[in-house]
Amino acid sequence: QVQLVESGGGLVQAGGSLRLSCAAPGRTFSRYAMGWFRRAPGKEGEFAAAIAWSDNLTYYADSVKGRFTISRDNAKNTVYLQMNSLKPEDTAVYYCAQANSAVARGSSLEYRYWGQGTQVTVSS
Repeated sequence: QVQLVESGGGLVQAGGSLRLSCAAPGRTFSRYAMGWFRRAPGKEGEFAAAIAWSDNLTYYADSVKGRFTISRDNAKNTVYLQMNSLKPEDTAVYYCAQANSAVARGSSLEYRYWGQGTQVTVSS
């Protein structure tokens, strides 16, 4: 079992920025793709961004493309989500997930380990 721990959530005004972090201890971190998903109140969870084991391959949901950037530091076993130009509709609990393989995209079925989530609230 891999323990994923998210941090960096909080309250921000529309147009602001936040950076989420996800620590994933374990010697095999660098072998697997990582992703960020989110769940807004009263809605189903949705994919936000993913990054392959080698960080030159990234994927984004259309709703966040151009505003969010996913990155990873394999030496620190950490994946990040830089969120800029935040909108009230970005308000959600954000979850970090580790994939089953080196490359993954937007299906939750591709991911096997999940964090507990961190709340992001964007005020208008």
